[in-house]
Amino acid sequence: QLQLVESGGGLVQTGGSLRLSCAASGTMFSFFAMRWYRQVPGKQRESVASISSSGVAGYADSVKGRFTISRDNVKKMVYLQMNMLKPEDTAVYYCNAFHAVGNYWGQGTQVTVSS
Repeated sequence: QLQLVESGGGLVQTGGSLRLSCAASGTMFSFFAMRWYRQVPGKQRESVASISSSGVAGYADSVKGRFTISRDNVKKMVYLQMNMLKPEDTAVYYCNAFHAVGNYWGQGTQVTVSS
């Protein structure tokens, strides 16, 4: 079982940057694929970035070239570096750990981008 805690959200101006962190506790972290999702009230949660257990990253078209996902299996951390932020990036961002043995979520962190 994994517990996930996100941090690093906040208020930033258009064009600014933020780095989200997701701290995991528990076992088998390195076996989990990790994802960052975001959700705006009234809309479906969407995946923005993923990284496999072997470090292969993927991105939604809306964030490609601006966001970078990374992981540190020793520290049990996942990061989302967000650059060139836009007002439409405003959302609650969630960390997710996925494996055949389980699917875990953090509590979310708010990112607000002002125009």
